[in-house]
Order: sequence, then C-alpha cells, then structure tokens
Amino acid sequence: MRLAFAALLVLLAPVAHAADEEVISFLSDGQTVVGTLALPHGDPAPVVLMLHGFTGSRDELKTDHVTEGVFARTAARLVERGYASLRIDFRGSGESLDDLMFAETTFEGQVSDALAAIDYLQASHKVQGDDIHMIGWSQGGLVASAVAGRSGGDLDAVALWNAVEDPGQTFSSLLGADVMQAGMAAAPGEAVAVTLPWGAEIELNGAFFEGIESFDPSAEIASYPGPLLVIQGERDTTVLPSSADAFMQAHEGPEELWMADMDHVFNAFTTDETLEQIIEATAAFFAAHGD
Repeated sequence: MRLAFAALLVLLAPVAHAADEEVISFLSDGQTVVGTLALPHGDPAPVVLMLHGFTGSRDELKTDHVTEGVFARTAARLVERGYASLRIDFRGSGESLDDLMFAETTFEGQVSDALAAIDYLQASHKVQGDDIHMIGWSQGGLVASAVAGRSGGDLDAVALWNAVEDPGQTFSSLLGADVMQAGMAAAPGEAVAVTLPWGAEIELNGAFFEGIESFDPSAEIASYPGPLLVIQGERDTTVLPSSADAFMQAHEGPEELWMADMDHVFNAFTTDETLEQIIEATAAFFAAHGD
C-alpha cells in the first residue's frame, strides 16, 4: 500500500514518558557489542532494535537540525510513545572496538551482532522480550532484511528505512569502479583502502566485497512473513527508489510502503520535519502490529 503525506496512517498521540538510558554490552561470536538501552519509566515496555548504516554508529547522523543524532532522536520519540529501544554499535564501529576494527566488518558479522542483540533483549527483564520490533537504516536495512528472515518469528514488525536492496548498485555508486574492482580481487582478509565521497578514508576487506556480490536482501526478506514497513526517499541517490518496490515484491505478509520527497538522510541537513514524520509513521505501524 502506498501512503501519501496526505494520509500518513493514523498517527499516535505522544504520551509523556520519562526515560532512562544506559550503556550495555553483550557478546556476538564471543566478541563485545556495545549499545544504548532506552527505557520508559514504569513496567517493562515493548522494545525496538535499531541498526545503523555504513560507517555509522548507534546515535547515527548528527546535523544542525538533529543535533543528538538520527537514532538518538528516534529513541527519545519512541520513549514518548511507550517503547524501549536498543541501538547498537556493530563490531568494528562506534564503541564496539575491543575485538574487531572497522576494516574487518562484513555483512554477515553484522547480522550475527543483530541476532545476538535479539537474544539479549529476549533474556532481559527490563523490556518485553516477547514484543520486539526492528528498524534498519541503509546498510542497517540490508542487515535487517536478513535478521528478519532468519529470526524464526522473534520479531513483531520490521521497518526498513532507505534500506540497501541492491548492494552492487549502492556500493558501486558509493565506492567507484576502481575500488570495487580492487575489492572484488582482494582475498577475504586483505585490506582495501577507500576514500569516501565526503573525504573520509577507511579500509574494507575482501570479505566485505564478497558480501556485496553475494548478499541478496530481497531473498532474505522473502523468508520473513511478519509485518513490514518500507520507507523510501524519492530523491535518494544512494539507495534508488526501485529498491522499495523490490522489497515489497519479495515480501509476503502484512506490509506498507511509505514514499516521501526526501534524500537518503531524510533531509536532515535542512530540516528535522521529515524524520519526525518517519518516526510517527513507524511508531504507528509498530503499535498496529505489536503483541
């Protein structure tokens, strides 16, 4: 179902909830993952797992209009609607650096981290571990597609925000032909130097590039029968709008498609209004599909 701005879902009215945030950690493949758990005061609440994007970290992008970060803002708004949340740094990102550096990151490693996060939430007495939802942005959406498909029914609903559906297209555009050629030729543990379009210099490894070639987000989401919300920017040049249609076509189950006049970062460099609308739409979708 395509939703226009004129009919954005029945929006939830925010309810005042105080919140506590705490830094937590758990193990994934025997290595440490760090995250921030946000908890409304009162009884244990339904919880949302948030997965950050390529080169990101758990608070996500900060701009003059979203000074605390896209995911930190999302966590605060979710608390207002009665949801706990866990936003994590994948191993090799943010503060999850004790055992693995960013140059060693892979899609499959991030999938393992997110599945371990679900295990952590299910075992926690601080949240409703049987009422778990998930948001994945960009590469975090690619990861979320696999987590959803492999979670065995542990998720109540999933939201993909400008999620990578065609890794070859997205990373060829982002990294350039020369880097892609070098990466595809690299051995699994071999480092490949990368200068990103915004000037950041990083290293990736051969296994990351193998994942670009072999990972199929649409096939992964096809294994998830639960409720799916796909949010996609019509002006996104990093993840093309056709990605949303591909996810919708692959998925069989309750679903909604939310298209907006926005770029890959939800217009966050010019306004916070679009992000606020996305959070509202996502919270309303979760409320409609929770336990």
